[in-house]
Amino acid sequence: MSTLLRKTLRPGQQIRVLIVDDSVVIRRLVSHVLEEAADMVIVGVAANGRAAIEKVQETQPDVVTLDIEMPEMNGLDALRVIRRQYPQVRVVMFSTLTERGGATTLEALSLGADDYVAKASNAGGLDRSLASLRDELIPKIRQFFAPVPQPARLLPPPVVARSSISGRPDSPVRLSSSTSSIVGIGVSTGGPSALAQVLAAIPAGFGVPILIVQHMPPLFTHLLSERLNTLCPLEVREASDGEPLDQPKVLIAPGNYHMRVEAHRQGAMIRLDQEPPLNSCRPSVDALFESMATVFGAGVLAVMLTGMGQDGLNGSRALRSKGACILAQDEATSVVWGMAGAVVNAGLANETLPLDFIPKAMVTHTARTGRPLAAQNQISPSEAPWPH
Repeated sequence: MSTLLRKTLRPGQQIRVLIVDDSVVIRRLVSHVLEEAADMVIVGVAANGRAAIEKVQETQPDVVTLDIEMPEMNGLDALRVIRRQYPQVRVVMFSTLTERGGATTLEALSLGADDYVAKASNAGGLDRSLASLRDELIPKIRQFFAPVPQPARLLPPPVVARSSISGRPDSPVRLSSSTSSIVGIGVSTGGPSALAQVLAAIPAGFGVPILIVQHMPPLFTHLLSERLNTLCPLEVREASDGEPLDQPKVLIAPGNYHMRVEAHRQGAMIRLDQEPPLNSCRPSVDALFESMATVFGAGVLAVMLTGMGQDGLNGSRALRSKGACILAQDEATSVVWGMAGAVVNAGLANETLPLDFIPKAMVTHTARTGRPLAAQNQISPSEAPWPH
């Protein structure tokens, strides 16, 4: 499935939205929220998947908000048809924050849904439900669109490096020559599919731990880890507080917890906490990357994948100041080129690569050179927690 680039909006052009939900109440709530956004227009509503497909053809929306459980044709079946017949339309799923809702949402994301939002609940009253829906839905629709770019003043062309993996021109870089002893991945919108593609391509002999921050709520991260564990040769699971980084494995930050690393004489270990959100995110990529910079320094390979916002930018700065290497997913293969784009535009990425080039680059940058893989300064080579 090809990835859509952000659509550029002309001055005054509105984002056309089709609302699909079998609940009259939910349709009214979503309509009320979208009507407040001057850059959006509701082009239609539908009460089931079959009617939604007809409305897509009739109204030509830019975005469809799609419920999952509906009569006649459910959201997953409608999504399959929309993806096949109208691949240019963005789809945002409405999900309940339950185990069943989480599993179905992950299935929808694997089928090509672009993102999801939590379905409004009655807890806290109408005003709170509207505020929560507004804060989550509006940015997730806007992330797929870009205003008309303003003419830029001419600047001298930057010095560019060519990726050793793809041979394509890349962003300005300062190349890192060291072999990385741990991998950190930051990802948000489009993450489940991107992670599935990357981790499935990791060889069984991949020799270092991989730590992942995926912006997702509690329960969803657990379900994601279970799904990814069926695809990756390494063990994939949610991280636990105090867990040692004593062997190659893939650990995902639990929803609503920051994941950091700490150094001890016994070796590096995971620390989970509920400190305030960073960049409105918990877990936060910045929290992970900044701690990795402190503990592992130049021994980190950071990977920035698709996602909305700039979480991970400050952490990437901290990593580059220590001499770490950073890979960034390119715009053409990103669902949203926000997090990776921020790192690239700041000149922090060593290589900017299509998604399917990233697993090979990870292997290249973590290939053992005979030296012990230990945390920089804090852990001596003899105390390194994984084999050397």
